[in-house]
Amino acid sequence: MAAPDFPAEELEAATQLLQDLLRVDTTNPPGNEREATDIVARHCRSLGLHPEVVGPHSERPNLVAKWSADPAKRTERPLVLSCHLDVVPADPARWTHPPFSGHHDGEYIWGRGAIDMKGFAAMGLAALTRLVREELPINRDVIFVAVCDEEAGTRHGSEWLVDERPDLLGDNPEYVINEVGGFTIHQHGQRFYSIQVAEKGVAWLRLTVEGQPGHSSLPLKDNAVVSLAKAIEAIGSTQLPWHPSPEAERYVRGFTEPEGGIAHKLSPLLLHPFWGPRLLPYAVASPSKRATVEGVLRNTANPTCLAGSPAINTIPGSASVDIDGRLAPGQTAESLIEELTAIVRPVLGENYKFTVIQESPPVTFTSDTPLYREMVETLKQADPGSHVMPSIIPGFTDSRNYAKLGAHCYGFYPLQLPEEIDFATLFHGDDERIPETGFHWGIETLTGMLRRFLTTDQ
Repeated sequence: MAAPDFPAEELEAATQLLQDLLRVDTTNPPGNEREATDIVARHCRSLGLHPEVVGPHSERPNLVAKWSADPAKRTERPLVLSCHLDVVPADPARWTHPPFSGHHDGEYIWGRGAIDMKGFAAMGLAALTRLVREELPINRDVIFVAVCDEEAGTRHGSEWLVDERPDLLGDNPEYVINEVGGFTIHQHGQRFYSIQVAEKGVAWLRLTVEGQPGHSSLPLKDNAVVSLAKAIEAIGSTQLPWHPSPEAERYVRGFTEPEGGIAHKLSPLLLHPFWGPRLLPYAVASPSKRATVEGVLRNTANPTCLAGSPAINTIPGSASVDIDGRLAPGQTAESLIEELTAIVRPVLGENYKFTVIQESPPVTFTSDTPLYREMVETLKQADPGSHVMPSIIPGFTDSRNYAKLGAHCYGFYPLQLPEEIDFATLFHGDDERIPETGFHWGIETLTGMLRRFLTTDQ
């Protein structure tokens, strides 16, 4: 349900703001989000807001700007619009246009962060611009938040804000609107939109293997690096068990219910521990979409960072690999380690150790709220004939921290995508880009939803 009177010059200004943000390299690590934060702060001040820029490090700040409701009309707890300004690394050699150019080819705006998630920063600010200038009699405070460090674990960003300055977030916000939801998913000739209500947990682990140290010119058999390589191969070639949760079930059924017939009748089999892994390739043809569905139905464990000898001519006494583990609802770091132990023990015997580097549990939020219902109705009217369902994502977001304040957190970043664009391949992928018309559609959709929600008695 778009706002038909949305000024064209404000849509154009939103495109320019997004390009400005994309031209700031906020690759994390190291982050260095200060310049991008300054851009956001200037925009907030132009609306008459008074942003506070805070954080544990001067070059890695967080911004919080509050649009205050009239105390006489304030009847509800705050709503937070949250984005992060840091991005993951990008290899320019693999991109069609430089990842920090903000290139606009007339159809797409290119750049690392266009999707994840400087696009939502520009979208949220465009919505605020229109609503603040309309002088709406809002029923609650609206708090715009732009944090650092989301891509590296949130410690300096939303985690710091929640732990050290919850007052800036209203102490007890009722809702947070965040990333990974509201974008078009094309499946079997139909259009779907998911609203994220759950996300998997995190278990970052380190697997360390001991061996015999020595000079690398000697043919030592007990080489820790070789043993570790065998364990990594075993982990990479083994699919972990299915853990279908109620959250995953609602997500899968959301795709099959509109199709009806055999597809809907067979959907319970996709959740079955034995049949699910075998039927999924037939049920979801697209590899990227299949990976997303599979990712929410089981724990995952991907080896990433390696550590061994500091010198090429020395066999180390130990070698290690860091493993990015993601936990399905109901799972813990301990249960993931048990699954991995069953894989590596036949290879390593008892000569290994798992260490938990960081852990956070899965989080789930109810869909039985006025805001969720408003978002569903908004998407259905903005794209008639589409289908909307709650979703769980395989990654984590800042929502896991906001949940500590008792907030209902939803991924709602409305973005209309053409069929040839797969959101999952752009997220942290090469040639990340956002269609300008879909971006403008999202601005209008978000603005219309907020206009209604913020002026309706709950």
